[in-house]
Amino acid sequence: MSESEVVISRSQDETYELGRRMAGESASGDILLLYGDLGVGKTVFAKGFAAGLGIDEPVTSPTFTLVHEYEGTKKLYHFDLYRIGDPDELYDIGYEEYFYSDGISLVEWPERLEDLKPDTAIEIHIEKELSEVLDYRKITIEKI
Repeated sequence: MSESEVVISRSQDETYELGRRMAGESASGDILLLYGDLGVGKTVFAKGFAAGLGIDEPVTSPTFTLVHEYEGTKKLYHFDLYRIGDPDELYDIGYEEYFYSDGISLVEWPERLEDLKPDTAIEIHIEKELSEVLDYRKITIEKI
């Protein structure tokens, strides 16, 4: 059975604060999958999430390294899978050691995981609504 929540964000600050709030509710071992087009706010959410874990170093999208590790109240593993061509590339970085550890994994572009997507992951879909104001986002959180 899944649980769903829809949050409307009207600014980058609100998206950041949602990430911050969700970090406070997250447990060790959680895997969060961030879906959404380029420029929709996935990294803004990730920055807020990191702040919620007490991480004060700059958080950037790990586009070329695939994963960044951060130390806070809990470990954070921030993945960006935009540039992978095949899910098998994740074995090269030892993704399982991150996903199935006591840290929290936050994954941008999780559609690239294909069959490697964990069944217990929390899915976060961030969507723009072009008929609304510029920074409007509909954020759907699916907990399975």
